[in-house]
Amino acid sequence: MRICCRCFGKGWKMLLEVCVDSMESAVAAERGGADRLELCGHLVIGGTTPEISLYRAVRDAVEVPVRVMIRPRDGDFCYTEYEFAMMRDGIRTFRELDADGFVFGILRPDGNPDNERMGVLIKESGNIPCTLHRCFDLALNPYTALEDAIRLGFDTILTSGQEASCEKGMDLLAELNQRADDRICIMAGSGVNASVIPEIYEKTHITAYHMSGQRLVDSRMEFRRESVPMGANGFNEYKIIRTDEQKIAQARAVLDGLQQDGEPAYSRRG
Repeated sequence: MRICCRCFGKGWKMLLEVCVDSMESAVAAERGGADRLELCGHLVIGGTTPEISLYRAVRDAVEVPVRVMIRPRDGDFCYTEYEFAMMRDGIRTFRELDADGFVFGILRPDGNPDNERMGVLIKESGNIPCTLHRCFDLALNPYTALEDAIRLGFDTILTSGQEASCEKGMDLLAELNQRADDRICIMAGSGVNASVIPEIYEKTHITAYHMSGQRLVDSRMEFRRESVPMGANGFNEYKIIRTDEQKIAQARAVLDGLQQDGEPAYSRRG
């Protein structure tokens, strides 16, 4: 299993995790300077459990650690027994394939974390690190959810501070990071890019960031029948989402700049 952070001087690098759903994006993210990948399928709908074939191809192509999203469908995070069984099976499958970590979350109908089911998934993961994803941002009480995540054994919470973007959620992010007190890593996500990282860091002192760095790539198709949609209305089949290596590199440079200025490094928990 590959380590999840790399040394930087006497400390540890400020962490940059990139969410990808294709080989092309995975390779671009690593070239741009990502420390870790979150691998999923169908990023356009928020990400789902990736295909095994994609996972294997990505693991063969990159050297950085790969955490696998375990999410049976798009939409909310309140799952049926069938969906929960799929999540358990996904954990077992990717654990046997040497995944470096898992990314998941479950809520109860009342908005509280489904600690019983998440505890089962944590146990299934063995000693493999787990991230509580942005279902945290839909939880009823963020402070209760924080303590629950720590007690369950998650090592990371990915959150935008219960807002549409981490810029809007900076106040809560700052409080969460303070309350976490190095018991768990608070990772800022949603809207992260090179231009917003300095402000987020100054306000929150968070040293772990999650981004996709997306760009739209034109399809190679020459013949196009655009009057016949294959997916949801308004979705353009002839535009493909890919990670932009340059956007990742820009974010990496900003984080390295903060590190070199003597700011505290990302903790060993990541």
